[in-house]
Amino acid sequence: MSLFNSLKKYILEDMSMQHIYQPIMLIELLKNQGSATEETIARVILNRDPTQVDYYIDKVKNMVGKVLRDNGITERDKQFHSLKNFDQLTQDEIEELMNLCRDKLVEFEDKRGDKIWEHRATDREAISGSIRYEVLKRAARRCENCGVSIDERPIDVDHIVPRSIGGANDISNYQALCYICNTNKGNRDQTNFAELEKTYSVREKGCVFCDIQIDKKRIVEENTLAYVIRDAFAVTEHHTLIIPKRHTLDYFSLYQSEITAINRLINSQKEKLDKQDKSIQGYNIGMNAGEAAGQTVFHCHTHLIPRRINDVKNPRGGVRNVIPNKGDY
Repeated sequence: MSLFNSLKKYILEDMSMQHIYQPIMLIELLKNQGSATEETIARVILNRDPTQVDYYIDKVKNMVGKVLRDNGITERDKQFHSLKNFDQLTQDEIEELMNLCRDKLVEFEDKRGDKIWEHRATDREAISGSIRYEVLKRAARRCENCGVSIDERPIDVDHIVPRSIGGANDISNYQALCYICNTNKGNRDQTNFAELEKTYSVREKGCVFCDIQIDKKRIVEENTLAYVIRDAFAVTEHHTLIIPKRHTLDYFSLYQSEITAINRLINSQKEKLDKQDKSIQGYNIGMNAGEAAGQTVFHCHTHLIPRRINDVKNPRGGVRNVIPNKGDY
């Protein structure tokens, strides 16, 4: 069988259209004398779904390229993919094969419509531009997991606790994640998500910071994963505690999402306290981890302690003063 008839048979009879990638890749190979880089193919796919080219390079290399190689249609050398025996095709045959691929695309897109891109949706519900702006501003335009800048890799706005398992659809439950971190998060199945949600829901009977969440009378601010109270034994006026809702021992057992939630509340409280009390001129932020460090309530909590000029004789050294005579140096 000639290469033309072999390719024609593959396109018409054997091409399994799980997505639109195969005909797009074949068109590019046929257009470019039988060879094209992964980036070139990815950019053409990108024209139909404006997402990250890195994502589609990965698809070309590890998915569609592999399928076509396994079927004996193409071969790969480093970043280049090539149609086997492309030089056997006439120009008319190339045009006909490309048109067959285009027909496959039209047929598939007519059948599936916008649903063909659902696998790339990081949020099934649209997030408004203003909310997205606030989330990215809060994250300083960086991925909140790996820290990469939006200038280096596109950033998605994602739910911390997924909507599918009851996560709130508000700004306190959003985070900025790059495409890679979001894809890795999304690769976990629903069972794993459910298990993760169970850990977020952990409370311990008799724990003062778990019990406070029941009637909420002392809570002055909260978000999805943490809450704020005023310290019952304040060392200065407006001494504040920021506490994860999940019962967990200390800072070292926090999830990254909880650290982010606590940090947001620390900044929010500072802004509110600065407006409320003009005498505040500084803060100590800290937490005790372990009995040797002075921890007495074994549910993680962060102290936000407002400071004022002359509230102690010599404030030099700040938190170093937890060890006597070590603060002033």
